[in-house]
Amino acid sequence: MKVLSALLVAVALPAAAEQADSTKPIEIEANKMSADDARRTNVFEGNVIVNRGTMNIRADRIVVRQDKEGNQYATATGNPVRFKQRQDPKPPEKEGVWMEGEAKRIELDDKAQKVELFESARVNRGGDEVAGDYILVDQKSDFFTVTPGKGQGRVRATIQPKPPAK
Repeated sequence: MKVLSALLVAVALPAAAEQADSTKPIEIEANKMSADDARRTNVFEGNVIVNRGTMNIRADRIVVRQDKEGNQYATATGNPVRFKQRQDPKPPEKEGVWMEGEAKRIELDDKAQKVELFESARVNRGGDEVAGDYILVDQKSDFFTVTPGKGQGRVRATIQPKPPAK
């Protein structure tokens, strides 16, 4: 089933995810699963839990699609969708920090290498946190942007002090 293999790439949420996770098997639990091979779509519904190495995703529903070129797309919805994964270390870090986040909807686009978090979005990486109604992560450039929700007018960020370089 080609579409099920799409989940291998699609659930790799954060850009700098721990590389060892890519060699681990994916374990998926859900109350219901349906597959439409003709449309290259899999739907997991009801208390969906995805684990792969250090990565964990919890959602009410995850839809995974694959186009004819093999590009993969996933949409996870929930109240909220939550994810957590350890990142590869970035110098001067000695070990990777944890990235976690949540939103009511998360969309992953393998072709564009983008992750979008919609509605009450929050991402925390090692204590640094951003929150808004919309967060876009461009995995190619390691760039992200945060947009406030309607009526909020502002985004929120907390940046922890970094220890001096030795």
